[in-house]
Amino acid sequence: MAQAGNSELVDAFEQFFRNYYDNEIKQLAQRYPNEQRSLSVDWQDLYRFDPDLADDFLNQPEQLQRYAEEALRLYDLPIDVSLGQAHVRIHTLPDTESPEIREIRARHMNTLVQVRGIVRKATDVRPKIEEAAFECQLCGTLSRIPQSTGDFQEPHECQGCERQGPFRVNFDQSEFVDSQKLRIQESPEGLRGGETPQAIDVNIEDDITGEVTPGDHVSAVGVLRLEQQGNQQEKSPIFDFYMEGMSVQVDEEQFEDMDITDEDKKQIYEISQREDVYEDMVGSIAPAIYGYEEEKLAMMLQLFSGVTKQLPDGSRIRGDLHMLLIGDPGTGKSQMLGYIQNIAPRSVYTSGKGSSSAGLTAAAVRDDFGDGQQWTLEAGALVLADQGIAAVDELDKMRPEDRSAMHEALEQQRISVSKAGINATLKSRCSLLGAANPKYGRFDHYEPISEQIDLEPALISRFDLIFTVTDQPDEEKDRNLAEHILTTNYAGELTTQQREMPQLDVSTEEIESMTEEVDPVIDADLLRKYIAYSKQNCHPRMTQEAREAIRDFYVDLRSKGTDEDAAVPVTARKLEGLVRLSEASARIRLSDTVEEEDATRVIEIVRSCLQDIGVDPETGEFDADIVEAGTSKSQRDRIKNIKQLISDVEEEYDEGAPIDVVLERANEIGMDQSKAEHEIEKLKQKGEVYEPSTNNLRTT
Repeated sequence: MAQAGNSELVDAFEQFFRNYYDNEIKQLAQRYPNEQRSLSVDWQDLYRFDPDLADDFLNQPEQLQRYAEEALRLYDLPIDVSLGQAHVRIHTLPDTESPEIREIRARHMNTLVQVRGIVRKATDVRPKIEEAAFECQLCGTLSRIPQSTGDFQEPHECQGCERQGPFRVNFDQSEFVDSQKLRIQESPEGLRGGETPQAIDVNIEDDITGEVTPGDHVSAVGVLRLEQQGNQQEKSPIFDFYMEGMSVQVDEEQFEDMDITDEDKKQIYEISQREDVYEDMVGSIAPAIYGYEEEKLAMMLQLFSGVTKQLPDGSRIRGDLHMLLIGDPGTGKSQMLGYIQNIAPRSVYTSGKGSSSAGLTAAAVRDDFGDGQQWTLEAGALVLADQGIAAVDELDKMRPEDRSAMHEALEQQRISVSKAGINATLKSRCSLLGAANPKYGRFDHYEPISEQIDLEPALISRFDLIFTVTDQPDEEKDRNLAEHILTTNYAGELTTQQREMPQLDVSTEEIESMTEEVDPVIDADLLRKYIAYSKQNCHPRMTQEAREAIRDFYVDLRSKGTDEDAAVPVTARKLEGLVRLSEASARIRLSDTVEEEDATRVIEIVRSCLQDIGVDPETGEFDADIVEAGTSKSQRDRIKNIKQLISDVEEEYDEGAPIDVVLERANEIGMDQSKAEHEIEKLKQKGEVYEPSTNNLRTT
């Protein structure tokens, strides 16, 4: 029973439970202890009941939690029901008690705080001993020792025979509780300007363990504690924070840190009503980079993304768009990626050479976090970007086995991990924006594009849009580009001079007039809020006209491949891409319906993408296999013809088919000599043709 001075607090909690949580406690009594062992209490309810009591809970959480649990045990329940070990778990603290992880300071010690972030690591759930019963092996006396500190406490001497052991832990008489350790890291959307995200470890016990997995966005409420750095021999005066978790809730909201005010909403609505809203959006992406209107519009559509659909049978159709920029060096791809990362509400940027498959998906780590004994899962870049954008630069520089880790994340939007005895599935519902260079550094306009992209066809086919960014001389375009770059630099020079050299008279008007040209139309901060607001509140559906426009475009393209020998122009994957793009186009206007104009807008983008990469340079026709399978139909036909030729010729000669005879026959059927040589070389690499003696060929 509580002491006399504190019985008022216990009574106050009892009264509070009676007023606010009567039904919940009755439900807990029915389900205790197997199905439910905690009463979840909203701090705001406590504040409404008694502001002083609520504030005391923040400052002295341990004592007040004890009183609250005492009140729970004394609550009027049927005689045969006892809530002996039930917990009271507080959640939803006020903003003043929800510091960012990087803002936690010494003054927060021993107080109740709430932190928000993403679970970076989680150990397995393990039993932890709370009260150890030691049995003396000489006389059998039991000594009970509470285990509250970090180290395991053993008795100094036996209470029965007063000897110093030996002792054995009696597990039946000891008390255990489930425990788990989480590492919570700041969410990417809360970080700006390349800050390194900081993390805090949270120890949780009993019924809230095992509820979260790496990659989940959570709010954790708990008491801040200190742990000394260093080891037993050399103790440091510096301490680390950790948190004793009281409650952990998974946040399903997409962007919990976005603070969108009514003023912001008014501005967002105003922009969405503009006639030229799409031009404004394009003008807000990387204004320092000249041109690329179509690519910028596509990036904007990717930021807004389509609608994710849940079908009645439980299956899911992704709404996220994947986009790939392949282009010559110096065309500003990385800068556009960096800019997108800056305005996306939640984003992770990584570069190909510095990314391994484990770093992109999930790593199984064995370190001091899990006491060095157990393996823990650590979420990678694609998991951290869940419900946001993952920007991957230098895709072509990655090792092929690392790239293959991305296949499942792109289409199924999950990552399955089977390593170190851990089998887990993590969510990675993100859009991927990739950038790569052509195989030989620059594009060769006389080679089919599939030959120049050093990426697997299986990966390429998962991208909804693929843009080729080429750098070709064009006098008028070059003059405009030079003018733009010089203006951008001049505006930067003026700003720097005003800041660093105040003695020079640089007028603010002059700076403003120069920077106006390179300023984004919509401020980056407002644009981030616009995107977050639209994704949360806008789920458009297609009108009949839009559906018909997309269907006609698809059927029309497919009809080009109806001849017996014709190539397949597009596959159904493109059709799904069109739907996602047109939904994103409607979201930009904050519209609830996808109109025909949205469909027309995205059909133009897809058509120009196909024109760039899906056209067979030999026939001038669309050929889906260039992207989906890596070889165009004309190439496949040529390979078949060459193989047939070699096998025909080798029957006439004992030594095998002489190369010059094969090339001669190829010439007779109208095949270019250089192309024939190229195909023979490829067949040799694949092992389908070999040279038994110099300049003679045989098929395998």
